Amino acid sequence: MAIEAIKGVRTLSELSAAHGVHPTVIAHWKRQLLDGAAEVFRRGLAGTGRSEEMVTTPLYQEIGRLK
Repeated sequence: MAIEAIKGVRTLSELSAAHGVHPTVIAHWKRQLLDGAAEVFRRGLAGTGRSEEMVTTPLYQEIGRLK
């Protein structure tokens, strides 16, 4: 619902009626998502314990097999 609220296609009142959640709660979730989204991208792979190479190597191998 937070993503729907960010998109702005429907109002908080419309989302509230559709999902049975108070508009204030949806607004709070929206604010939390907007405030925390940058941290997700800032951390990147650091929070997973995996290096970029550990992630990309199998992907490049799969691309090679598909070619």
